[in-house]
Amino acid sequence: MSEDHDLPVLVIGAGPIGLAAAAHLIERGIEPLVLEAGPSAATAVREWSHVRLFSPWAEVVDPAAEKLLAPTGWVRPDGAAYPTGGDWAEQYLQPLADVLGERARYDARVSGVARAGRDRIVDSGRDGQPFTVHVTTADGGEERISARAVIDASGTWSTPNPLGADGLPALGEHTHTARISYRVPDLTDPAVRARYAGRRTAVVGTGASAFTALAALADLAEQEPGTHAVWVLRRGIGSGTFGGGEADELPARGALGRRAKAAVDAGHATALTGFRTSAVERDGEQVELVAEDGRRSEPLDEVVVLTGLRPDLSFLSEIRLELDDRLQAPSALAPLIDPNRHSCGTVYPHGAGELSHPENDVYLVGMKSYGRAPTFLAMTGYEQVRSVAAALAGDHEAAARVELTLPETGVCGGAGLFDQPAAEQASAGGCCSTPTAPEVLSIGIGAPVQPSTGGC
Repeated sequence: MSEDHDLPVLVIGAGPIGLAAAAHLIERGIEPLVLEAGPSAATAVREWSHVRLFSPWAEVVDPAAEKLLAPTGWVRPDGAAYPTGGDWAEQYLQPLADVLGERARYDARVSGVARAGRDRIVDSGRDGQPFTVHVTTADGGEERISARAVIDASGTWSTPNPLGADGLPALGEHTHTARISYRVPDLTDPAVRARYAGRRTAVVGTGASAFTALAALADLAEQEPGTHAVWVLRRGIGSGTFGGGEADELPARGALGRRAKAAVDAGHATALTGFRTSAVERDGEQVELVAEDGRRSEPLDEVVVLTGLRPDLSFLSEIRLELDDRLQAPSALAPLIDPNRHSCGTVYPHGAGELSHPENDVYLVGMKSYGRAPTFLAMTGYEQVRSVAAALAGDHEAAARVELTLPETGVCGGAGLFDQPAAEQASAGGCCSTPTAPEVLSIGIGAPVQPSTGGC
């Protein structure tokens, strides 16, 4: 670590995990500086304000943040209630950002991180140098900020995965952007509702975001004749396709899967299985999806792509990171979160040790730390930043200690192996036992879940 302890620890992102990181640093007597690219705290969360989380208030408030808020008279909402993204932002995240005051800056986009005076090649004196962080402001201005350590909690919201099944944009995907969305539509907005009412919409993906979109479109179909969803899956439908159901220890997530299944059973959605999209082609005023095997979808008015998220690593190009070559997660963490092996509560709580890189005092936390894995929970992120703050304070015993027990997901098979038959993917079945949840339309523990099995 740089010896200049008068410098702040720079936190990238004023979302749930970034703000929690600042709270834990303050608790440790370390001065944070939070930089947020958007105009306010929780910018990404506000973009899905219409979506209800599948975890209650008791599981989405960080303990250190709650202590920081207490002197203001803040009282946590009913711990058993399920907030929307808007509730989370307005009732918790914005008040937390307000407490931070000038420690949080907005419209400040990080464009680069490096060691002062050292590119990534130079070894000599590297660890003794502070970090230099390049920042671009909303008016186009540029500045450099020095920091003793960097915690990247910028998330993955700004970089959704494309439609193409090979991880690259499908042919024509950029051409037909007017008909393609990468977010769960807010059907409470009259303009958005008009876009989907009475139309045929493809929903591409098999995670909680896709479930949410299917359930919302099914509700719209009950009120607007002609509304129909075409659910595009890269694999088949098996007993585990709709998640853990009543076996899910996050009951609202189980209820969400049941809502999606009901949409299919009621005929409001038809499934297009084993369909790996390679192209989007125009068909009059509509579009068609073309699969790698040559099959074509029916003509579609809209396409909602909910195939997951990926980290933006571009501004860390001068930092020595050690990332798994598949997940783009820290190498020590990747085996613990691999969706081909893990769900059902088997993601072990982890901290600074698993999040470390060859570049000392740089940590990717929150959703970004999971790379492309879909199994992230906000509680996991809060435990991460507690451990990282302890490590930066030199309290290695606390950094190594585990202070979290995660709920089981009820989806034992993870995301499934590529081309594995659906029946085999679902063979593990549900593994948990909980009471049936209220039927709430809900997703996420931190941000909407785009990929297949996790809560984010």
